[in-house]
This record gives sequence, C-alpha cells and structure tokens, in this order.
Amino acid sequence: MRAFPQTATVSCGPHTLELGPKTRIMGIVNITPDSFSDGGHFFSADRAVAQGLQLVDEGADILDIGGESTRPFSDPVSETEELERVLPVIEQLAKRVNVPISIDTTKAKVARRAVAAGATIINDISALRSDPQMAATAAECRVPLVLMHMKGTPKTMQVEPVYEDLIGEIKTFLSQAMEQALAAGVQRSAIILDPGIGFGKTVSHNLKIIRDLDRFYELGAPLLIGPSRKAFIRRLLKGEAQKEPEPLSTEVARGTQATVAAAAMQGAHIVRVHDVARTRATLTLIDAIRSA
Repeated sequence: MRAFPQTATVSCGPHTLELGPKTRIMGIVNITPDSFSDGGHFFSADRAVAQGLQLVDEGADILDIGGESTRPFSDPVSETEELERVLPVIEQLAKRVNVPISIDTTKAKVARRAVAAGATIINDISALRSDPQMAATAAECRVPLVLMHMKGTPKTMQVEPVYEDLIGEIKTFLSQAMEQALAAGVQRSAIILDPGIGFGKTVSHNLKIIRDLDRFYELGAPLLIGPSRKAFIRRLLKGEAQKEPEPLSTEVARGTQATVAAAAMQGAHIVRVHDVARTRATLTLIDAIRSA
C-alpha cells in the first residue's frame, strides 16, 4: 500500500476538521420516506433531530442531513419539499451540536438556505452536474464542497453500468469536477472527493474502488467513502440461500464494518455511515493499527 496521505485541515465555519491520522465519521440522517435502508424512520423533524443528537453522542464528527432519496431508481423531489424537510432539522441541530453539519443536496438554492440555517458543508452527489449554480454557491458560502462520482442519475445509474477503465474514468471525472469548482472560486483546501460507492457501480466495481482507494491520492484532496448498508454488501452476504439479508440486519451491519475497516486502511479520510457507534469502535482499532 502506498504511504498514507498527508494530514489535511478543512475549515467548516466555526469548526475545523483535521483529516489524516484519525478517520472521521460522517453520520447519516435521512429525512425521507423512501431511502433504501431507513426510509421513513426519521421523516419527522423531531425524530430526525433526535437521531442527529444520538449520532453525535455516539461519536460522529460530521452530520450529513438529506431530504431527497438517492437510492437506485428513485425520483427527485421538488426544491420546496426538500427545503421543508431539511431546514427545521438543520436549524435545531446547529443550535445543539458542536460538529459540522453537511447538507446532502444537488440543488444550489437548497444548499444556500441550508448554510444560512447552520450547515457548514455542501455534499453534492452530482458533482456540480445537476445545478450549474452549485459551484458558485459553495464559493460564495465559503464552505467545503464534497464532489461525488455517479454514472448517470439515481434513476438510471444501476442500469448495467460499464467502464473500460474504472479507476481511471472516476479519477478523470473527479478531476474535471474539481477544476470546475476551482474555476468558480472554491478553494482547493475546501474540496473533498467521493468515488461514489453504489452510484452506477456493480459489486465488482465497488470492491475494486475500496481495494484501490489509494490510487485517488494523486488528485490531492481528502477522500470520503460511503459503503454503509449498500446493496453490494447484501449481495455478497446472501450465500447459498440466494436471499439478501435486510439492510438493517446484524449481518449487514457486520459487513458494513468490514468495508469501513478496508476503506480506512486504504486511506479514506471520512467514512459516511448510518451506524456511528459500531464504526467508532472499528476505527479506534483500525487507526491504531495504521499508525502503529
């Protein structure tokens, strides 16, 4: 394995994230009725806020708040609906937690309103393709910007995704997205890259991304990876019964931790997960092994 990347410091409003020796945890709060593993569980603002508080108590370094499902074959929601879902939650959490809050959106207006409500990171799974104003919005708001690779859209991404050079194509895509962000005024030190586990990828593609994560180091930005409860884990675990375990099963939780450990060993700076408590325990050991 190549040398572990140098420590990066990312400023998120009043918060500072030191990335490198300690793998950081981004806890997921989905305020949606149809997300693939927890749709509807935290659809009310009160339940979403309670979940965010619990994730911070369990050791989350970042909270990622989303109001639109991006599961395979999902449909988009309106800007108005997304704002109604996320703003009350962000406003409450921003008053009560001492960690950065990320807004998971592809819409620039949602991002801008979320930052005004207290979010200090923008997580754009479309890597600026969905809304031409997103890069300028991130630059004007002066917050970090997560750029993720996705082949197609959530509606189409899992329809037979094919690559001639998986890692090379993802690297080129992310490099071009970075250049677009930089041209709009986003600082290089504010960019975080995500190769997009599960977004237009087969089981084999996802495994290769985790195995070869260190090949993304040369892009010169911190790496985020989000394997939590994804379909490739469930498919690998179905065994002879040919029946996939449920996303919330103990078996999938264990599988998720295996992928978290592998990603951290390969240099992920941030892991995005639903289960923060298990992940904190996993990373305590993995970070100790890596730095021994």
